[in-house]
Amino acid sequence: MEQRKLGRATDQRMALLRNQTTQLLWYGRIETTLERAKEVSRMAEKLLTKAINTYLDTVKKVETRKDAKGKDIQVELVNDGPKKLAARRAIMRVLYEIPELRQQKESKASFKERTHNIKHPLIEKMFNEYAPKYDERAKNSNNNYGGYTRIIKIGFRRGDAAEMAIIELV
Repeated sequence: MEQRKLGRATDQRMALLRNQTTQLLWYGRIETTLERAKEVSRMAEKLLTKAINTYLDTVKKVETRKDAKGKDIQVELVNDGPKKLAARRAIMRVLYEIPELRQQKESKASFKERTHNIKHPLIEKMFNEYAPKYDERAKNSNNNYGGYTRIIKIGFRRGDAAEMAIIELV
């Protein structure tokens, strides 16, 4: 399947699409030109499909550790399975890293507590929020064919008359 050129060199085009796909998955909605929106939609749908197909692949492991007093305690760890780990790494190759931001009126201590265990917030958001949501929707509608994004045409841009669109996650 052929990709649109978007009037850019390959490295610039791929950087643009990666950036817009990252922003779409982080914020849930972006405004761009119609042609870019179509390409971003293709990219986002493929990444979401990877996350949906593998988000349940986990491995539970019991580990013995020593606490502060030197006693042995049993700790149950839940790690990614091989398929989920491969999907996570493939998604991380495509998307850019977005740091978690502090909420308004959130103290530094509560921000650290909320984010102390999250290394890649966008990837966690995909596997913990989007994947279960879209998987449940697919089970209820008996439709496993994507449809995670929506493109809405909003008219023409002033200046160069490029057709503009809003792309959002459904």
